[in-house]
Amino acid sequence: MTEWWTSLDLFMKILWCMAIASSTIFVIETILTFIGIDGGGDFDMDTDIPDGSFEAEPSMNLYTFRNLVNFILGFSWTAILFKNSISSTWLLMLLSVLLGVALVAAVMYLFKWLSKMQQSGNIDVRKSAKGCIGKVYLTIPANRAGAGKVQITINDSVREYDALTDSDSDLKTGASIKVVEALDSSTLLVEEINSLII
Repeated sequence: MTEWWTSLDLFMKILWCMAIASSTIFVIETILTFIGIDGGGDFDMDTDIPDGSFEAEPSMNLYTFRNLVNFILGFSWTAILFKNSISSTWLLMLLSVLLGVALVAAVMYLFKWLSKMQQSGNIDVRKSAKGCIGKVYLTIPANRAGAGKVQITINDSVREYDALTDSDSDLKTGASIKVVEALDSSTLLVEEINSLII
């Protein structure tokens, strides 16, 4: 190993250091990304375009640490692999830069494609809550005199929301309710129902 390293010229030593370091970082980043511990080690750069005609998605930001690593990965491995095949240093550098840029583009579009497959864990209460059945968790004062709390099931998941009622009597803890309307993203209008329904 020592003999191999000492036999390399300075240019090849630099390329090998770049290739090993970028490959290690790339593997670590990939593992962390796929197990959900993406470190968010990207840095932001002001890339405003004066006329405002282009609006990039966050996943397509060119100036990130990940893209720098991907470029160095593609650049260094291309230069190492084609060093003996291409005698012109300038042609080798051009090919290495092009393949480094191509790797950055490929990984950016891969992550863009993967981000489109994600599902949002958010629930649009205004669309999903109406008609849902649940129970009063904290007593709801009559005639919208104050807010109580209810637990309802939306999309097979139990959720807790603030609740008001138009009823003439308080809705006590444990009472069965039905959602009449979502007043906002965290407050529901409910009415009592016969507990035999659920």
